[in-house]
Amino acid sequence: MHLIDLHFLDIPQTVAAFLLPTTEGPVLIETGPHATLPQLQAGIRQAGFEPEDIKHIFLSHIHLDHAGAAWWFARQGARVYVHPKGVPHLADPSKLMASAKMIYQDQMDRLWGEMHPIEMGQLVAVEHGQVVKVGELELQAWYTPGHAVHHIAWQWENNLFTGDVAGVKIGGGLVAPPCPPPDINLPDWLASIALMRQLSVDTLYLTHFGAVPAEEKHWQELSNRLQAWANWMKPHFLEGHSVAEISPQFQEFVKEELLAAGLDELGLSQYEAANPSWMSVSGLMRYWKKASE
Repeated sequence: MHLIDLHFLDIPQTVAAFLLPTTEGPVLIETGPHATLPQLQAGIRQAGFEPEDIKHIFLSHIHLDHAGAAWWFARQGARVYVHPKGVPHLADPSKLMASAKMIYQDQMDRLWGEMHPIEMGQLVAVEHGQVVKVGELELQAWYTPGHAVHHIAWQWENNLFTGDVAGVKIGGGLVAPPCPPPDINLPDWLASIALMRQLSVDTLYLTHFGAVPAEEKHWQELSNRLQAWANWMKPHFLEGHSVAEISPQFQEFVKEELLAAGLDELGLSQYEAANPSWMSVSGLMRYWKKASE
């Protein structure tokens, strides 16, 4: 297995893709954004393949930092495996990109690059528990909502590629839950953590970033911080504060957590690039709004 560091925003260890050689050619898990396609292509070549050799793409979900370059590989003939709820958005990414543009505005090209439709015939909707075989490789899909309604964790033998649902952990840093809008749902996320805890896996491969042991302390830290962040946000929602009002406070709160964990300036920039704290304000405020309706 080859881990490819995409150097998102020219920062190491923020976004990863994973390449698995098979007897039917290499399989790619996650593509990262289109903006980092040159780094991904270079990583594929360093592993001994050409980018055009990739005929099978497995996505954890359709957020741009995980799936933004999938369309390029589809144009080279790749099939793209994704949750059924993600299929329409990859076939027609106009709503996905319009939503992202509302948030990122003139930073879209720098952060994400382009996104184009993928032919329906190249999109494979995968159900919960389904096993997909490519050559001798078997990947099993586990539906794991909470971060996104279209999230899949992919199990390969005793390894689990977790996208965002197992959190962000960079180097020896803390485990942080990425909470962007619009799909954050605490009960669903905690249920997904419970499901992953029960799987026979030894290693988690986080898109942000890399291999970590599938240990109880990881799951406990993720669960605790997810609930702590949500609880931090709830009184601000109840008091009618706006996202703009409380974002600086929450960013400082997260920064203090990271500093307390011993992170240096590089570590702070890695976590902020992989998991912008201001995005979690929008996601968690939206969650409490939905929960109150």
